Amino acid sequence: MNLVELYSKDDCPLCDVAREVLVNIQQKYPFELKIVKIHDGDPAYDRFKERIPVIHINGKFAFQYKVSEHDFITKLQTA
Repeated sequence: MNLVELYSKDDCPLCDVAREVLVNIQQKYPFELKIVKIHDGDPAYDRFKERIPVIHINGKFAFQYKVSEHDFITKLQTA
């Protein structure tokens, strides 16, 4: 099963939208969803703080800021 990681932080409207899109897709195209909340001081925070939400599929970068359902399904199916 594919692993999708959503890097997000608190008080992030774009992160909330990305999570909703992923959860909706997950109902039709099953995958494991791991939500990684980053905080100041975390190693991932320095990498992603200006780019969140960031989405990885099977450990590989796939999206940042926004994710469209069509594009995500395409990348998920080719992962």
